[in-house]
Amino acid sequence: MRNKKTLTVLLVIAIFTLLLFNACAPLREFGKSPAYEGDNNFTYQLPAYDKSKKTVVIVANHDGTELFDMIAPYYLFSATEKTNVYIAAQNKFPVVVKKGIFLLPQITFAEIDSLKINPDVIVIPYLSAADSLQQNPVIVNWIQKHYSDDTHILAICDGAATAAATGIFDSKPITAHASDYNGIKSHFSKPLWIQNTSVANEGNLYSTAGVSNAAEGSLSVINKLFGPEVMKKVIEDIDYPFQSPKMQHQSNTFHFSDKTAVGKKIIFRKNKKIGMLLQEGINEFQLAAIMDTYNRTFPKSIESFSIDNAAIHTKYGLTIIPTGNINTTRLDELHVIDHASFSKPVQPGLKHSKIITYNDSQKQYIIDMCLQRIRSEYGGKFENVVKLMLDYN
Repeated sequence: MRNKKTLTVLLVIAIFTLLLFNACAPLREFGKSPAYEGDNNFTYQLPAYDKSKKTVVIVANHDGTELFDMIAPYYLFSATEKTNVYIAAQNKFPVVVKKGIFLLPQITFAEIDSLKINPDVIVIPYLSAADSLQQNPVIVNWIQKHYSDDTHILAICDGAATAAATGIFDSKPITAHASDYNGIKSHFSKPLWIQNTSVANEGNLYSTAGVSNAAEGSLSVINKLFGPEVMKKVIEDIDYPFQSPKMQHQSNTFHFSDKTAVGKKIIFRKNKKIGMLLQEGINEFQLAAIMDTYNRTFPKSIESFSIDNAAIHTKYGLTIIPTGNINTTRLDELHVIDHASFSKPVQPGLKHSKIITYNDSQKQYIIDMCLQRIRSEYGGKFENVVKLMLDYN
């Protein structure tokens, strides 16, 4: 009898250990931001500059820049066809983008200055710096230097921390991701912090709630600069579910039940290895929305791949480097945007992979499309967790 009880206890411990092991990988993956360790033998070529157009500069941090925060504005401003849009960084070195890609900056801050380019819009994504001590002084000083009464500033999500560090938003309304709002606010007391809006705005200063609200912020600035007709064209391009930027927003944060839903998923459900296929001419907005949404499902891993493991060029000219090797990685799912030009490769790692495709003919907003699938797979409770992490409602 004693031996039987001992075996039972050991079995319970073994099962519990396996469940914890199963849960640790997604938690590690969510917080992990790997540095770029490949060769930097890329050809960096200055992008074209049209002085008749407005210029939008999106600042990037080599140590980590939030994916949708950066790429969504890049796509939306580019889609107006009335702007020069540049992703700028301190050095000509691949930027770590969270989550799942590396990206070549198109221009450096020093090159912008040497070319005497004065940005009409400066976009500040979340730059992995949520307090005053973590801020990159080069980025903060560059924004301060280029701000004037004619400059529009758009802080996305927790990019509010960097925006607040510049002092430009002192005594001006500013907002941030609902889950991080209080933490950031505690470090910066001078701005006028507000919640329950997708976009905070006074004059030329804009800021957004969490990740997903990069769309509302960008559309608001586009409307200001180019008017409702241009904005409507961009809205139709992305199948945005409203006729104008949705300003009503609930700044909801996690409750205990939401944390429980995460725990149940990562312990008792399959934690997948998810891949995103990088294809030549890929739609930047769809790429960013899919990867950022699925990153918040706590997968075992999420990486990007290209068929020949080489860098690709996006619809509006970005150079993106995959984080994974398609020849050596076994995937549970491979997400493919342009399925018409895709034929399943013979790589062993993809032999049993489920191919997830996206149908443009559905005319559905890409985030809603992802959430709908997540709901069908994990249930409404877990879908709500993903929405909270995106600050999407």
